[in-house]
Amino acid sequence: MSNDRISRILKSQATAYAVASFVGFSVGLLVAAQFFPTRVERVEVIRTVPAPVPKPVPSVEPKTQPLVTYTRVNVEDLPGWTEDSVSSALPALQNACRAFDGRPETDSVGRNGIGGTVGDWRAPCAALALIASNDDGGLRAVMRDLFVPYAVSSPQGPDGKFTGYYEASLRGSESQSEKYSVPLYALPNDLVELDARAFDLSSDIPSVIGQVTDRRLVPYEVRRTIEQDTTFSDRADVLVWVDDPVDAHLLHIQGSGRVRMPDGSERRIGYAGNNGRRFRGIGGILLSAGVLGPGQGSMPSVADWLRDNPAPAQSYMEDNPRFIFFRWNDGPGPLGALGVPLEPMRSLAVDPKYIPYGAPLWLDVDDPDGQSLDGMVVALDTGSAIRGAVRGDFFWGSGDAAFAKAGRMNSRGRYYLFLPRSVAQPSQIGEKPL
Repeated sequence: MSNDRISRILKSQATAYAVASFVGFSVGLLVAAQFFPTRVERVEVIRTVPAPVPKPVPSVEPKTQPLVTYTRVNVEDLPGWTEDSVSSALPALQNACRAFDGRPETDSVGRNGIGGTVGDWRAPCAALALIASNDDGGLRAVMRDLFVPYAVSSPQGPDGKFTGYYEASLRGSESQSEKYSVPLYALPNDLVELDARAFDLSSDIPSVIGQVTDRRLVPYEVRRTIEQDTTFSDRADVLVWVDDPVDAHLLHIQGSGRVRMPDGSERRIGYAGNNGRRFRGIGGILLSAGVLGPGQGSMPSVADWLRDNPAPAQSYMEDNPRFIFFRWNDGPGPLGALGVPLEPMRSLAVDPKYIPYGAPLWLDVDDPDGQSLDGMVVALDTGSAIRGAVRGDFFWGSGDAAFAKAGRMNSRGRYYLFLPRSVAQPSQIGEKPL
């Protein structure tokens, strides 16, 4: 066979194989496309939108309002100005003036100088010293000519809460016995009170009282711990043993009292210090516990319940963490926070942040029986529960009648502050955000 013929055969076979291969490949692709479809990857494009920039908000200063305002008024407009036997307040006024004796003229009277300086009180006090004991007209003239009255108001208005207190009566002995078993302690030897002025601290900072343990000042023990500690007399002298735990607790609340000894003699006992813990009134404790109902929280009702239920009474009394320490007062008394004797029905306990000690005040309030107490009193004392621009505790004196009045008093009323004419009108102090 010639080479040309062989070549033509090969070419024809190659062509056929090529055609067959192409056809087969195409059919394969077709089948693959039918049974094995092409996978398509989806790509999701997320378009990032920038967060909106907040528009700046203009700063707004918080509104403020004063904790107390003092508004000048006319003395003739005071309720009961011409009816009150004002000369009955003269001993309290003169006692207050004695507290200024020996003090430098530039000393401030009251916090932040609310009452001016001691020098501002010299002339008014000199005039008060010359008034006769029953001269109502003379005292009114001095108050009108040398003083200016200011209505005192809080953010809630001019009305505030007025309660009463009294000089407690107790029976005691210098010796412990089965009858006289309740101790009244003097100041403990390990009690420490921080002198805020020595550390240049603000006068608004409350007293810091405690004891030193491991070279650190820590809070003093609470009432429950002190009363259950049989060795506490190693740290504090017992002034006297009394026969009634309820009377002792009432003395801790009132701050001053008279102790009748077995021989019939009496000694005055008064406040010397406290353990620095917060005060909780026994009336509120019993009301919260549900053992007394609404309207039963007066001190006579509370005292009756405590005496009728001695077993739980001790535990409830111990729920008040504040504990009071005492001292004997062998002079006239009882003594108030200003350090001068209190005059019954002419002395008022106040919050010294707003009312300076020694200042005359004109009351507009009723007693617990609805009788008017409008008239002059003097700011001579304070108490742990006496807080606020318009808040007073009226001193009723001593004895059962005083206890009956003081224990039931919870009245709404107002007062007016007298300051010497040379003292500028007090500013609106103690601002706070609304």
